[in-house]
Amino acid sequence: MDELSVYWKNVTADAVGEKHGVSDRDLKNLAPRIRQIHQEITEQRKAGKLRFRDLPYDEEMIGAVNKQVEHFRDRCEVLVVLGIGGSALGNIALQNALNPYTYNLLSDRTRTGPQLFVLDNVDPDQIRAVVDLIAPRIKKTIVNVISKSGETAETASQFTLFRDLLQQKLGKKYKENILATTDPKGGTLRAIAIAEGYRTLEVPDGVGGRFSVLSAVGLFSAGMCGIDIEALMAGATAVDKRLKDADPLKNPAALIAAIHYALDQKGKHITVMMPYSTSLYYLGDWFRQLWAESLGKKDGLKKNNVFVGQTPIKALGTTDQHSQVQLYREGPNDKIITFLEVERFNQKLAIPGGIPGQPTLDYLANSNFQTLINSEKLATEYALLESQRPTMTVLFPRLSPETVGQFIYLYESAVSYMGGLYDINPYDQPAVELGKQATYALMGKGGYADLAKKIDVVRKRDRKYLV
Repeated sequence: MDELSVYWKNVTADAVGEKHGVSDRDLKNLAPRIRQIHQEITEQRKAGKLRFRDLPYDEEMIGAVNKQVEHFRDRCEVLVVLGIGGSALGNIALQNALNPYTYNLLSDRTRTGPQLFVLDNVDPDQIRAVVDLIAPRIKKTIVNVISKSGETAETASQFTLFRDLLQQKLGKKYKENILATTDPKGGTLRAIAIAEGYRTLEVPDGVGGRFSVLSAVGLFSAGMCGIDIEALMAGATAVDKRLKDADPLKNPAALIAAIHYALDQKGKHITVMMPYSTSLYYLGDWFRQLWAESLGKKDGLKKNNVFVGQTPIKALGTTDQHSQVQLYREGPNDKIITFLEVERFNQKLAIPGGIPGQPTLDYLANSNFQTLINSEKLATEYALLESQRPTMTVLFPRLSPETVGQFIYLYESAVSYMGGLYDINPYDQPAVELGKQATYALMGKGGYADLAKKIDVVRKRDRKYLV
């Protein structure tokens, strides 16, 4: 199996200077705390409190996913996934990382599964566009609604719409085109599924949405679209074996956490993820939610007034990299940048010979696009190094289910070590609840009338400030 690796020389004090880099002394000072956190994580896992770490070994769950894939796939031309946040970003990331960029445009014969649309918000233009596109094939459309409770406004509203569309076209048989991924025991969606007779998968207990991509939440759409979910899980278990050691120089998740924490103490409050592969762009987006929602909390306030909640997490794609480099070289030196690099792309696309009469382009002649994009990454790395900007690289030998599974498991595990270093709980999300409650109030849900009155100060726009 290809093994993911982390290259971190360019975050060291030797590379970018003591002020901006991680020194041997920094890591030595953190080592006792890392060992303690490692032991705490081990004990939490044994007590069943880190359910996401055991998902790759859950054969019953994987079997349940495969059973539903087998049931739906032959009669499914379009798969619509309804979810929000962690119930959507992982699905999108897997699809974009492991299927062709033009997947949805391929013919039914050449695609490895149905067209996939993941509706991760309630933008009416987006939803209407998808509805209009799939309308002629609604009878062969499967809707996977993902919600632990079933009450989240975004997913509940989407589901109400698509359930109605299926009923209009299929009558009483509409339920055969719905798969509900929800709480194993209770909640509104579970009650609806039981009452109306849907097939179901489980959102595992103790696994927050942003940690759920390697559960039924993310695996069903992956399996439906031809992604090898057993290989994904094999990649995750391969990383798990590398995390047994408490030494951060041998444990890549602990190392990532130690580097970010040490540099945060030196004023690097912003984490940037820069994928040099279009396929990896949405893994960066998935990471952004994982990192920010897990670590951006009030309790992260430390003695040096570093506030994790003030840490904007940026996930940047491969477009317009040169302007980003200018920003990071000339702007404040307050960032740590992680490149995602693919060493061997699946396609080695040649650049043809030069254009007659244009010698300034001869340097490109007879090269290839893989060499070019990795040269651009190396050039960016060098330019940032010259400006004493700390960078590290996650190296994908190639893009495969195994390496993507490794990346997901690695960063989920790194969050655990980061939570320990900041002495916060990285698995809850208390700050999210007020926004949900405010939405309920604005939409007229019972029991939220007092909150609705408080929101009036925002609802009523003061024309004095409208330009």
